[in-house]
Formats: sequence, C-alpha cells, structure tokens
Amino acid sequence: MAEYRICLIFIAVFEVIVIVLVAHVGVGDPDANSNGFDWSRGGYSGLAFGVGALCSIFTGYLSMKVAVFSNVRTAVSASQEGAAGWRGAFSTAMNAGGVTGFLLCATAMLVLFFMCTMYSYKYGTDTVPNCKRLFESIAGFGLGGSTIAMFGRVGGGIFTKAADVGSDLAGKVVAGIPEDDPRNPGVIADNVGDNVGDVAGMGSDLFGSFAESSCAALLVGATSEALVAKGWNALMFPLAIAATGICCGIVTHFFATDIWPVKSEGDVLRALKVQLGVSTLLVTGSLWPIISFFLPDTFDIDGEKDKGTTAHVFFSIAVGLWGGCLIGFVTEYFTSYDYRPTQEVAESTETGAATNIIYGIALGYKSAVIPILILAADVYVSFSLLGMYGVGLCALGMLCTLSSCLTIDVYGPICDNGGGFAEMAEMHPRTREKTDALDAAGNTTAAIGKGFAIGSAALVSLALLGAFVTRVSMNKSSPFCNGATVSLLQPITFAMLICGGMIPYWFSALTMKSVGKAAMDMVKEVARQFREIPGLLEGTPDHGEPQHGECIRIATEASLKEMILPGALVIFSPLIVGTLFGVNALVGFLSGSLASGVQIAVSMSNTGGAWDNAKKYVEKGMLKFKVPGTDPVEYKVQTKGSDAHKAAVVGDTVGDPFKDTSGPAINIVMKLMAILSLVFADFFMSLNNGRGAFDVWITCTAP
Repeated sequence: MAEYRICLIFIAVFEVIVIVLVAHVGVGDPDANSNGFDWSRGGYSGLAFGVGALCSIFTGYLSMKVAVFSNVRTAVSASQEGAAGWRGAFSTAMNAGGVTGFLLCATAMLVLFFMCTMYSYKYGTDTVPNCKRLFESIAGFGLGGSTIAMFGRVGGGIFTKAADVGSDLAGKVVAGIPEDDPRNPGVIADNVGDNVGDVAGMGSDLFGSFAESSCAALLVGATSEALVAKGWNALMFPLAIAATGICCGIVTHFFATDIWPVKSEGDVLRALKVQLGVSTLLVTGSLWPIISFFLPDTFDIDGEKDKGTTAHVFFSIAVGLWGGCLIGFVTEYFTSYDYRPTQEVAESTETGAATNIIYGIALGYKSAVIPILILAADVYVSFSLLGMYGVGLCALGMLCTLSSCLTIDVYGPICDNGGGFAEMAEMHPRTREKTDALDAAGNTTAAIGKGFAIGSAALVSLALLGAFVTRVSMNKSSPFCNGATVSLLQPITFAMLICGGMIPYWFSALTMKSVGKAAMDMVKEVARQFREIPGLLEGTPDHGEPQHGECIRIATEASLKEMILPGALVIFSPLIVGTLFGVNALVGFLSGSLASGVQIAVSMSNTGGAWDNAKKYVEKGMLKFKVPGTDPVEYKVQTKGSDAHKAAVVGDTVGDPFKDTSGPAINIVMKLMAILSLVFADFFMSLNNGRGAFDVWITCTAP
C-alpha cells in the first residue's frame, strides 16, 4: 500500500506531463490551435495512460491477495501424507497462479478493447489517418501499464531482495540457523517481498508487455488501407490473438490439475513443462481459422500492395509462439539442477564461494547465446514477411501463452512462502520436504517465466520502435524524408546508439547497489536483535519475540527511496534525448538500449536461477565430493551446514538481485523507453521538424 500510494501520486503528476507534451504538436499541424496545441489529442492520450496505470495497480493488488490466501493453504495441503499431499499442494498453488494469469490477461484485453471501441466514436475508423490517430492515443494505455510495472519490479525487487539477502546472511551464513527459522526477525519481510516482487511485479511487467505489443500491432496495422477497408474485425485482430491464447490456456490448465495430476516429486516439473508445451500446440492449431475470419486474403504493408497474406500472418505469429516455447526450455536446461550446467555450478563449491560465483556468471553469459539466436531468427522471419507489422504479430505470438506462463511463474513464490510457513509453524518435516521440492521446480519455472518475459520484451521493444519510426515517417515534415530508412552512419544516430547501450548497465548498477545498501541495514538490524533480545538466537523457552515490524520498515523505506532514481533514469532519458537531439538520435538511443539490454537481462536472470538451484542441489544431498587419500575412493555427501553449502548460500545470495531485481527489470527498461518515445512522437516532431531543440542537422537520403 505504501508503494501504491507513491504510484498514485506519480500517476497524477505524469498525467499532466503526458497531456501537455502530447498536445504540443506544433503550429503547422491542422488540428492545432494558434499556439500549436491539440488539447483533444493530449487529453485522450492522458486518459489512456491513467487507465493503463490503474489497471496495472488493480491486477497487481488482486494478484497479491490471491497469493496471500493461497500460500498458507499450500502448506496445509502439503501436510497430508503420500500422493494426496503432493496433489493437494501442487493443485492449490497452480490454481492460485491460474487466477492471477487469467485475471491479468483478461483485464488487459477487455479494457483495451473497450477503450478502442470508445475512442472509435471520437476518431472514426473509415480512413487510415483516423485509425492512425485513434491508436496513437490508445498507446498511452501501454505507457501507463509499463510505468507502474517499472515501480513494481524495481521497488518490489529491492524490497524482497533486501529482506531475503539480509535474513539469509544474518541467519543462515552468520548464525547458522535454518532458512525461514521463526527466530529470524527478517523472515516475515522476506515472505512479504515474495508477493510484492515476484507476484505483483511480474504481473505488472507482463501486463505492460501485453498492452504495449497490442498497441504496436494496432498502430502499424492501421497504416494498411486494406485492413482499414476490411473493417473493425481486421483492426482488432491483435486482440483476437490474445483471446485465442486465453481460451487455449483454460483448456491447458486442466492437464496439470486433473488429467495428469501430480502424485510424487518426479511429476512436478513434468506437469509444469506440460503447461508450456500443450498451450503452445493448442494455440498453433487455433490460429488459422482466427486469421481467416478476421483478415483479408491479401493486404498492403509498408506501401506495398498485396504484400501481406494470411500465410504470412500465420508464420509471423507462429515463429514468435514457438520461439517463446524454445526459450523457455533452453532456460530450463541452464537453470534446473537436473542438468549439467547447474550441477557444475554446485560442484564448483568444493573450492569455495569464489569459484561458485565464477562458474555462475560464466553460465549466465553462455545461456544468452541460444535465446538471442532464436530472437534474431524470429525478427528476421517476421520482418521479412510483413515488415514491422510482422514483428508486432511475432511479439503477440510469444505472448499468446501468457496466461499459462504466468500461472507457472506465480506458482513458484506461492510454494516458497508455503515452505516458509511450514518452517515457522513447526509443521511435520515431510511438509517442508514437499514444499521445498515444489519450490525447486518453481525456481526453474520462474527462470522460464523470466526468459519468456525478456524475450517477449525484446520483440515488443522492436515492434514499438518500428511503430515509432512508422509514425514519424508518415509526418510530411519528417527528417526521414517521408519514408526514408534510418541510417546508423548519421553522426547523432551512431553516437546515441552507444549511449543507449549504456543505459541497462547504469540501471543495473543503481538497482544492485540499492539492494546491497538495504541488505546491509537488514543484516545489522537482525544482528542487533540476536544480540539484544534475550534467548532469541539460542531458542530458549522464555526467549523474547523477534521484532518483525522493524525489518519490514527497513525494507519498505529502502524500496520506496531507492526505486526513484532508476525509474527516473528510464522515464526521462528518452524524453531528454528526443527533446534535445531529435528523433534520429532517439532511434539510435533505443536501438542501443535494446541490443545491450536483452543480453544482460538473460544472463543475469539465468545466473541467479542457477545459483539458487545449485544451493537446492546441495541441500537435497545430491552433491558428493571425493574423500582425499581413500582407496578405494570414498565420497562424502554435502548437505546443510557443510562448507559446500555455505559457499552455495553465498552464491545464491549474490544471485538474488541478479534474478529478482536487476535482470527482470531490464526488460521493462527496453519496453518503457520505446513506448514513451511512441507516445511523445508528435511532441518530438514539433521541435524543429524532429531535429530537437538543438536543431541537429540530419542528412536524408531517399529510400
């Protein structure tokens, strides 16, 4: 609630900025008044921004409510013996994740459709200029969702990792007590943070992805005369793709809970992977009839008549759909302890925490190779077939299975907190064994979800960049010479390409340091309570109660304070570049940010996931080291309390901000900068015909 109060203040202030800047279209615009303002355009964009932001808050809040109700029920279900405990705990967590996934997707789709319908009465849909203006105003909806996602991801990530890192260091590493031990004053803050960062933050992130990819596809599609002539169905086709994914996700959900229910530990990860695979197959089979119903057989794209066909549309969506599925399974390979990469990270703890960290970072860098190649192939195929409209459809294709992906993603933190409650309530050890196994699978699916979110964010960002270029190129006074392509050999474009590539690193530095500062305060507070509260650490019968509220206060204040600077960097940097240096500079800036951001986001997310599961691998007693000087060779099992486990805990602690704060937040960096540029495109064009306040000269060449 403290975070959302600040978000509401931000919405009110930024709403004014959106209205004023979007309304400033220049004296030459036919809809502008004598001062160069079109207040109707600014007002409608501002309204869309406010609705998108409030919807993001609404879905995040309800998602947290669902998680809080469900995690304790998961612990109670896991207390049952045998298969009943496995099925009950798994189904409880899955159903809760399903509520979140379907709630978010349905809310985004329905509200966006409702706004498009309402705005159509204002602008009309009979001509390309009218449709273009309609969807330019609707783009504010994606901007609203992404700004709240930024605060949710960054603020929630700082909160949860400050509590997690602080309580782990002070409890497990220094004091040597178990994870989630009720004596540890930081465990409640850790549980709260899981809901704020991993449930609400992830939900807002993917809410923004859906809204932005839809806005990009809607806007680029509105430039096709054939699609406009076909009517409202053709214009709303991007939302029909999302609706198809929701329906297929509902069918898929019953595979895990009813058709192939979980009866033992070995069934857990299989059931979660089935969700991703089956939903992808179902959506693929449903696409062709949807495409045939909504779209004409051929249509014009990028000014080329009959370039687009229904087959091109199908393949553009399909490559994104299957690309997301492949990225998910590649991520699983690199982060699950069932495979060699994470096992190697666990084995590296034999020589201490330093080698564990080295191996983990190397794994993250290596894990980025295949996902990047998949994304490159997706972009090449979709762009070749349908131009930027194809890229937008490719991004929507990757988000087709969003409801299923969110289900398995939210499942993880619910199981994690269920295990924490089992530990604090001193339930039977078999309960914690079940929740730990469910949580370990949840770590893998969380990594899959983050890989999926990052991949879709890269495609969404490129689609938004294409929509931005399309929007300014259709302006008669555009420096793109009414359709010329952007040249990286322009001095200002190339210079800003390098500057844009620096933004994800600057952002990561700010968020990582914020987690470190807050974690230090948390460690000091937990250590103080262990030192000053009689009998707390020793666990004597008459020991004093830990002061959980103080730890929650530290995490809350740190997250609210530290999220401001990273958020300001992302929100204002494209505004400053576009205002001062013009649209050519901004295209280079966005391209650089996208190119570097997707690499660092994938590597950080997978590094953190591998470190976490390497720790779980040790805790399950699956790691064995040779005993020196024995013949025949003997092996010693490494478990909790061993030196290998302590090294693994250090790696996991370092990885927490990698995978839950900086890494996943970078995908919002890419998307938010692009949607900001799209929404404020007319404002940038009003400044010296797109050359910015500094009037940077652009040498244009014909296409």
